[in-house]
Amino acid sequence: MSYLKTVDKIIYSSTKFYEELKNDENGRYRSWEQCYTAFCEARNKKDIDYDYLSLMLAFYLASWGMYRGSSFLLQRDYKVHIPVVKEIMKSKYDCLVGINCSELKDPKVLKVVCVDLPGLIKKHYRPHRLKVVEKRIEKDISDTLITKILMGTLACVPAYDRYFIDGIKKESISTGNFNDKSMIKLIEFYEDNKKELDKVRKSMKVGKREYPQMKMLDMGFWQIGFDLDKSKGIKKSH
Repeated sequence: MSYLKTVDKIIYSSTKFYEELKNDENGRYRSWEQCYTAFCEARNKKDIDYDYLSLMLAFYLASWGMYRGSSFLLQRDYKVHIPVVKEIMKSKYDCLVGINCSELKDPKVLKVVCVDLPGLIKKHYRPHRLKVVEKRIEKDISDTLITKILMGTLACVPAYDRYFIDGIKKESISTGNFNDKSMIKLIEFYEDNKKELDKVRKSMKVGKREYPQMKMLDMGFWQIGFDLDKSKGIKKSH
């Protein structure tokens, strides 16, 4: 696959990820579809079940590696997410659900996605982590956790985890840090290749909803990073 252009690699890799997911009825990565669907559907209800959404978020995060032994979340129950869920479900964030790159590149929107909302989420989790580890930690709540939450609930950013970062570095798309500069580069990549990417993406669906543009980038670069890892000891991502 090394001879392919980056856009062709993303189409190939995201399609590979999607098809493997759809062929595994109970595969763990289906939890993104289940979580995202639950949050989308809840926005149309008058009475939101925050407890249920928190449980969905917790399981999605667990299935995507955020409840490993070193994580402070492992020592908390799912209700720890309720305040974060209540914030994310505010109507002012409705515009971020499955947002397209053409809208996401607005500086005001990008500030909400990369600075304001992540800041509020981190502020909530800091005291919980402190209570678990019982000491001050200079390093802030990880962007990996924050972006996985945003991907699972709003699908407005890719999840900046190890494999995704390896993928975007391999293709020289970005440095791998979650910030407005990195997001702009991803947005520009999608916009420059929108016709080809959208043609494939629109066939990727969860229920009647099309996969968001950021989810396609998330899958594609994640799969590229996964395929680069020769030490993982498994051949399939699902």
